[in-house]
Amino acid sequence: MSRKRLLLPGLVVFALALSRVALAQPAADVEALKKDVQAIKEGQQAIQKELAEIKKLVAAGSRPAAAAEKALNAMVSVEGEPFKGDKNAKLTLVEFSEYQCPFCARHVKDTYPTIDKEYIQTGKVKYVFRDMPLESIHKNAFKAAEAAHCASDQNKFWEMHDRLFENNKQLEPAMLSAHATAIGIDAPKFQKCLDDGKYAAAVRKDMSDANRLGISGTPTVLIGMTQTNDPNIKVLKVRRGAQGINAYKAAFDELLAPAAAKQ
Repeated sequence: MSRKRLLLPGLVVFALALSRVALAQPAADVEALKKDVQAIKEGQQAIQKELAEIKKLVAAGSRPAAAAEKALNAMVSVEGEPFKGDKNAKLTLVEFSEYQCPFCARHVKDTYPTIDKEYIQTGKVKYVFRDMPLESIHKNAFKAAEAAHCASDQNKFWEMHDRLFENNKQLEPAMLSAHATAIGIDAPKFQKCLDDGKYAAAVRKDMSDANRLGISGTPTVLIGMTQTNDPNIKVLKVRRGAQGINAYKAAFDELLAPAAAKQ
């Protein structure tokens, strides 16, 4: 009998033994493996969703610049809108933004702190926030905008503004009350405001004004001269997207120069 014929039965027995070992693995290990596979699938789906979102935002931002520049020289009202800084600052910055937008969150994290420190806190710029939730791609953005205004009823607009941007992947309507509690406001009153849609019309008005100005993406920032006893500003500069601080410094410094006062 050849060696191969002698070895074959042994290999079969060994293979059967291995299969028995595999089958004997604890059910918990098999369940853990299934969970790992599911987690990988969900991770891939999340990546695909984010890529699709980025493509849409890039497509919106790649439209002819003339569309957004429609805002140049337009008159924009800031009456009744939440603001930071000296109400009589020489310049007024109006930011159209939304809480679920990743580019807006990047702007808030990377660029806004320097604008705040060097221009808002020093009395040079009045900063105004207006809502432009992109409902077609960000299903939670509109209700989040309402949430910030409901927080303003308890003098916590900016605290909610910051909280929402810090947690901009956790903006499901069911989570908004938890964000309200986290910043120390009366949750039941906040929830009633949200459920009643008290500020829905105000958010819609901001969206309508943005559309009138040719704004199609967020963040879009309009900069103009503050008018004494006049809630309107004339737009002199437009900044689109999450640009670095130098783009803002250039605009501010040009408009703050003495010659700009004649505009």
